[in-house]
Amino acid sequence: MGVILRCLFCLVIGGTVLSGFAQERKSIWEHKLIKRFISSEKDSTRSAGFVVVPALGYAQETGLEFGLAGVYNFYLNKADSTIRTSNVTFIGTFTTERQTNIKLESDIWTTGNRYHYISELRFRNFPFNFYGLGNETAAQDEDVVLMQLIRIRLEGERRVAANYYAGLNMAYERFAFSDKEAGGIFENASPYGQRGGYHLLFGFSQLFDTRNRNTYTTDGYYARAKYMYSPGFGGGSNFQGSVVDIDLRGFFPLSGTLTLGLNAHYKTSFGNRIPFYVYQELGGDMMMRGYYTGRYRDRSLLAAQSELRYRFHPRVGMAGFVGTGSTFSHGLAHARFVPSFGGGLRYFFDLEHNSSIRLDYGFGEQRPGEKRQGGFYLSLSEAF
Repeated sequence: MGVILRCLFCLVIGGTVLSGFAQERKSIWEHKLIKRFISSEKDSTRSAGFVVVPALGYAQETGLEFGLAGVYNFYLNKADSTIRTSNVTFIGTFTTERQTNIKLESDIWTTGNRYHYISELRFRNFPFNFYGLGNETAAQDEDVVLMQLIRIRLEGERRVAANYYAGLNMAYERFAFSDKEAGGIFENASPYGQRGGYHLLFGFSQLFDTRNRNTYTTDGYYARAKYMYSPGFGGGSNFQGSVVDIDLRGFFPLSGTLTLGLNAHYKTSFGNRIPFYVYQELGGDMMMRGYYTGRYRDRSLLAAQSELRYRFHPRVGMAGFVGTGSTFSHGLAHARFVPSFGGGLRYFFDLEHNSSIRLDYGFGEQRPGEKRQGGFYLSLSEAF
């Protein structure tokens, strides 16, 4: 396995800079486009914000990887001073080994925050590292697995009481897998659903949300519970069962620039046929930073984290985080909670929507005979 190196730069797309024959020559720092991304003053027009981040990387299993990621923030109704920020996020990368990763997500709030819509369209033809199942997998068992994924996810919620929403959701996922090289743990362990399958899920959600804003939150609570059921169409090893997802968050302002955020997440799957690809994965850029996504995977996941956020300038901030979590089966008695800690910087590219580019480094555990787990994360939103 090679080490993936990413070189990321900000490409800002905004208004037009006008030049002319003025009596006094303006400094470049006074240009409208430049001020939009360095000024400490918020745009009074409540305009949309847009940032694009090019990506370049290399790994032995992918070759050269290149592409773009971006987010577009806006108000669906600019005249509504209470409306939450809506956003559309896109990522598209391609490799010289003809692999593809494309994802389009949206999070939409309507006038008066009466309706809330979430969507995701994704196509991924990309390898991942498989270490086996359970919460004690070893780095030496790393096996490169080729995966094809198609995902369609649609969710809608309506406010039915103050700060309380109820909604419906559906999702379709199709997976296909193959071991890149024969003799690896993926081939030898033969996890249930090894060659892939598909499922169609239907469910409902409940949301209680008192956050002062949904981008960079400094005060309020968020509690969302989601249940989904797959009837197991097609038989075979296609998923037949249920998924429960509970996400709890609380934000407490300690001063005008300092915020304490708390987050707990529980997710589990159960039923008659549970292929490995619907198991929960520990790690990533949102929860349990410092672990490769899927280093530990099992039927259930329980994790919690706290983050101390310090925004010492309207454009710049920093944060430190600490957390713990575990995957497990058959109850918490089989859990093995591991640590996650680290910190990073924040650049707020859009003051109107309080949207940030987040750069973190997370540390994980150090297992006997292995180096400490860890990694860099560059994201276009807060972790929670």
